[in-house]
Amino acid sequence: MSQALYRKWRSQTFEEVIGQEHVTQTLRNALREGRLAHAYLFSGPRGTGKTSTARILAKALNCTGPEEERPCNQCPTCLAINEGRMLDLVEIDAASNNSVEDIRELREKVGFRPSEGRYKVYIIDEVHMLSTSAFNALLKTLEEPPPHARFILATTEPHKIPATVLSRCQRFDFRRIPVTKITAHLRRIVETEGFQAQDEALVAIARSAQGCMRDAVSLLDQMLSYGTEQVTLEQVQQVLGSVASQSVTSFVDAVAQRDIPEGLALIHRLVSDGASLQEFTQQVVEHLRGVLLVQMTGDASLLEDQPPESVAQMERQAKEMGQARILAAIKRFSQAAQELKGGHQPQLPLELALIEAVQGEPRLEQALATEAAPAPQPRASAAKATPSSAPVAQPSPVKPSPAQPSATEPSPQEGGGAAGEPPPLDHAAVQRLRDDWQRFLAAAREECGLKVQAALRSMRDVAVGGDMVVLAFGKNQFARKMIAQPETRAQVSKLLSRFLGRPIRLECQDGDRAQLPAQALAGVREEIHDGPDPLIEFALGELGAELVEGSHAQGAQGENPESKGNET
Repeated sequence: MSQALYRKWRSQTFEEVIGQEHVTQTLRNALREGRLAHAYLFSGPRGTGKTSTARILAKALNCTGPEEERPCNQCPTCLAINEGRMLDLVEIDAASNNSVEDIRELREKVGFRPSEGRYKVYIIDEVHMLSTSAFNALLKTLEEPPPHARFILATTEPHKIPATVLSRCQRFDFRRIPVTKITAHLRRIVETEGFQAQDEALVAIARSAQGCMRDAVSLLDQMLSYGTEQVTLEQVQQVLGSVASQSVTSFVDAVAQRDIPEGLALIHRLVSDGASLQEFTQQVVEHLRGVLLVQMTGDASLLEDQPPESVAQMERQAKEMGQARILAAIKRFSQAAQELKGGHQPQLPLELALIEAVQGEPRLEQALATEAAPAPQPRASAAKATPSSAPVAQPSPVKPSPAQPSATEPSPQEGGGAAGEPPPLDHAAVQRLRDDWQRFLAAAREECGLKVQAALRSMRDVAVGGDMVVLAFGKNQFARKMIAQPETRAQVSKLLSRFLGRPIRLECQDGDRAQLPAQALAGVREEIHDGPDPLIEFALGELGAELVEGSHAQGAQGENPESKGNET
């Protein structure tokens, strides 16, 4: 039966461990000088050589060959470990043997001397999976082990290991392996195994492995079983679900040229072709990162793992896009990559990210900061200077009257709501939304779902007045209609009410500026007025209106806003 390539090509000596020279050199020096620790901790990402290095160290500790050649892989002890029949090498999978009883059994056996070699070596893989009681049971043995015992702990999550255990181990952190070293190792495997592969295909495999050698070799093994004489880039892209680099470049060009239709069309083609949108989005982020590096440093050598033609395209795009836009696009597409988890419209997060990256990331904090700042009011000053020439708003939005009040009548403009003037805002509520917006989005995702959160991210502006919150969505009618649906509107209104601490009615608008309806300004106007409401005075004096139940006398301070709805 054939053997998997990642097992066949597992490192057998320190020299064969790739990309971890800082670990292997230290261990070789310790072996040569006899300065070996009783416990080691190997931590780092999966597939970077932790368990293989532990076995190599176990062989070196028991090897009977020349000291400078250990492990020699020729002596009986090395051969026994390579063949998995060495009794003095005990490998424990802590993921399935994590109870205190398993560690107690280890403690009972650790006192027995080795039967074949000089040392009894215990390799505990995924040691962070041990229970608290198991760690406590192991602690005393790690602190004072028998002279013939050595412990090697391996983990991908060292932060989960108690500090009392960490302090008793000599720690080595394994790093992700560079793409160039993975590619060179894959080329060596292909040539030794008698196969053929394109260099671009091997680079694509190495980049998809994200620093994990085992993943890269496993994917190469899969590609060699594809059934063709040569491993090609097209085959690798088909297996990975990725797309050609030209598609990624075209998509970034659409962002740089603000061409939303072209970008949306490209996403549609990818969905029709069955490409992985998550893989594509990750490729876009990686490409934008290259553009940013070129723009910030001007040094293309930092992209040594990229093809020359891709680097040339990144240099061109770095001149076309501003730094702020690149940063915003990287952040937004990185977020979209996490949100692409399927659903009825799996491409929606990517489409929204494209629109926001092109139109400018609609950060609510910036929009609200603009709203909260005191705006100059030259038109108000001019109106006060020439009150007789200023147009006067109609007193009632329900029943407008052609009659115009005289110049001696109180001007509604002085109340803060004249036609053409920016509507007064509840700045305290606006600031509260600004401070809690990220928390609000997180709550919207948890209570309303991912699509509602994505739609809310496309909001361009907000206005708050009285019991009304108005959201403007620019030209994104898709997002506006989604939030405006009765069920969704009720959910978002309930969430806004909780954040603002009062009942809220929600309105969704098109455009880049949110405009408050006149009815929603009553509560804000009451905070500005200190005397009779000029609209009520005009209605009573000119239109013959009467105040009915619940009304206050004219000129009363702090009128109830609800009484205005009872005017006839």
